[in-house]
Amino acid sequence: MDTSETPVTTPPVEDKRVWKAGRLEPMPIRKLPDAPPSVHILGPTVFLVALGVGMGESYMWPRLVLLFGPEIRWLFLIGVTLQAVVMLEMARYAMATGESIFSGAARVFKPLMWFFFAVAILVYIWPGHLSAGAAAFEEITGIPWTVTAITGLILVGVVFSLAKVIYNVLENLLSLLIGALVVGTAVVAAMVGSWGDVVNTITGMFSFGYLPSEALSAAWFPVIVGACAFAGPSGMQQMWYTLHLRDSGAGMGVHIPRIRGLRHAGEEEAMPSRGFMFDTEDPAEMAKWRGWRRWVTFDALLLFWGVTMLVTISFTVIAQAAVRQNPGVRTVIQGDDREVALSAMADAVSSAGSSVLGVVFLGFIALIGLNATLGLFDSFSRGQADMTYNFVPGAKKLRMSHLYAGFLWGVIIFGILILLFGPADGPSGILDTLAFLSTFAMGAYCVTLLLVNNRMLPKPIRPRWWSNVIIGFGAVFYLGMLFYSLFAFGVVVG
Repeated sequence: MDTSETPVTTPPVEDKRVWKAGRLEPMPIRKLPDAPPSVHILGPTVFLVALGVGMGESYMWPRLVLLFGPEIRWLFLIGVTLQAVVMLEMARYAMATGESIFSGAARVFKPLMWFFFAVAILVYIWPGHLSAGAAAFEEITGIPWTVTAITGLILVGVVFSLAKVIYNVLENLLSLLIGALVVGTAVVAAMVGSWGDVVNTITGMFSFGYLPSEALSAAWFPVIVGACAFAGPSGMQQMWYTLHLRDSGAGMGVHIPRIRGLRHAGEEEAMPSRGFMFDTEDPAEMAKWRGWRRWVTFDALLLFWGVTMLVTISFTVIAQAAVRQNPGVRTVIQGDDREVALSAMADAVSSAGSSVLGVVFLGFIALIGLNATLGLFDSFSRGQADMTYNFVPGAKKLRMSHLYAGFLWGVIIFGILILLFGPADGPSGILDTLAFLSTFAMGAYCVTLLLVNNRMLPKPIRPRWWSNVIIGFGAVFYLGMLFYSLFAFGVVVG
C-alpha cells in the first residue's frame, strides 16, 4: 500500500522541565491557559462574599456605629481593604501553581500546614451561623429554629452529595442568594433610611485615628478587634478561596481535576500529587499571566470589596433608621444577644416602613445564615480533604470526592448532635479560645503568604514590595490588636 501521501503525526514532546519549590515534589512545567475577559459577573469570589457578608456586616459594625458614631468605620475600611489585598495574594499562588495555599505552606514547613488543619477543626465545626439564621426564620414562620437548622444541615449534605461538580452548583446557588441579599438590603435601606444616614456612614470611613475613650475599655476593645477581623471573611476563609479558584479552573488550576459529589465520585479523574508551574521566562506566558492578574483584580476590587462595602452600608443605614424610629432599640443593640438585637431592629424597621419590611429584614438574616453555612461547610470539607489527600499516608487510596464527603457528613452529623444536645455555638467554656484562634489564624496566614509567595514562586511572578508591606501590616494589625487585647485587658476576641 502506498503510504507516501499518509500524513505522519508526531506525538508532542513532553516538557521535562520542573520548578523546584521547598522539599516537596517539584512542579512540572505546563502551559498557562488564556485568561478570560477581565470584566465578568460570576466567579470564585462569590464564595468569599458569601462567607464574608455575615454577622460582622449585619450586626457588629452597625452596632459599633450606633455606639461610637460613624467615624469608627475607618477601621472597617482598613479591614476590608486589607482583605482585598490578601485575596489577591492568595490568588497569586493558587493561579500560578494550581495548588492550595495549604500545599504552599507545607512546602515552606509542614507543621505550619498542620496548624491550619487543627484550627479548622477547632473553629469551624460549630453550626453557629446556621443557628442565627434559623432563629431569624423562626421569627418569621414560628417553626422552631432547631427544626429549621437540622433540616438545613441535611439539605446541604444531600445537595453537595448529589451534585455532579460541586463547584458549579455552589457558585450558581450562592450567586443567586448574594444577588438577592445585595439588592434587597439596598432597597430596604433606601425605604427606611435617609441620605444623611448614607453620607454619615460613608464619610465616617475616612476619620482615621478616631477612637473614643470608651472604645479602649475592656468591655469594647475586644469587640472592636473582633469586628476588624470580621470586616469581610474571617479566620481561614481566605485560604479556602485558593481551593475554589482551583476548581474554577483559574490559571494553572485548569490542570487539576475538580471535586465531584459523592454520587459521581467514580467519574473523578486521579488527582496529581502536586501542582504545576508555567514558563515565567516565556513572554507569551507572562502576557497570559498578566491577563489572569487583571481578571482576579477585578474580582477583588469590584465584586469582593464593592459588594461587601455596599451590604454593610445598607445594614448600617437600616440600623440608624431603626434607632431614630425607636430610640429604645439602642439599649438592646448594646447588649451581647445578637438575636434579640436583630429582632428589635426588625421591629423598628417595621415601624419605619411596614410590617412586611420587618419580615424582609429577618429574611435577610436567615439568608446570611444559609449563605455562610453553604460556604463554610463546603470550604471546610474541601480544605481538610485537600490536606488529608496530599499529606496523610495512605489517603490517596481514596478519591478526593470520598474524603470531601467524609468531612462534609462528619461536620453535619456533629452539628446535628450539637443542635440537639449542646449549645449551638459550641461549648461556652472554649468559645473565647476558638475566637482567639480564628483571629490568630488571620495573622498567621499573612505571615504564611509572605513566606509562600516570596520563597516558593519564581522571581518574575513574586509580589511587589508594596504588596508585601500591606500583607506584613496585616500580620501586625491582626496579631498586634489581638495580643494587646489579651495582655491589656485579659480577654480575647468575643
